Amino acid sequence: MSNLQTLTDERPTKPAVMRGLRRRCPSCGEGMMFDGYLSVAKTCPVCQEELHHHRADDGPAYLTILVVGHIIGFAVHFMWVQFRPDPLVMATVLTVMAVGLSLFLLPRLKGMVVGIQWARRMHGFGGPA
Repeated sequence: MSNLQTLTDERPTKPAVMRGLRRRCPSCGEGMMFDGYLSVAKTCPVCQEELHHHRADDGPAYLTILVVGHIIGFAVHFMWVQFRPDPLVMATVLTVMAVGLSLFLLPRLKGMVVGIQWARRMHGFGGPA
C-alpha cells in the first residue's frame, strides 16, 4: 500500500464517533481505547492502531460541562415546578446527579473527541510523517 493511498483511505466519522462513545478503538471498534479512567492507551490492543497522537486536552471537559449543565438546569426547573422540595434536599439530589452524570460522560466524550481526531486524520493520526 502506497503512502498516498494510505492518506486517501476513507475514514468515516460517524462510526469513529460511535466507537469513541463506547470507549473503543476508533479504527477497529474492538479494543479498549483507555488504559484507565481517562488515560488513552498508546496503541489498540487488538488492531495495534496508534492512539497516542490524540490532543483531546480540555475539549471533553467543556463538552461534559455543557451537557451536564443543560440537564441539571432542566432538572432544577422541573423539580421546583413539580415538587417544590426543600432547597437543601434539591441541592443534594442535584449535586449527586451532576457528579454522577459527569463521571459517566467524561470518558465517553473524550473517546468521541479522539474518534473525531482519528477520522479526520488530525494531530498525526495517519497524516504525513
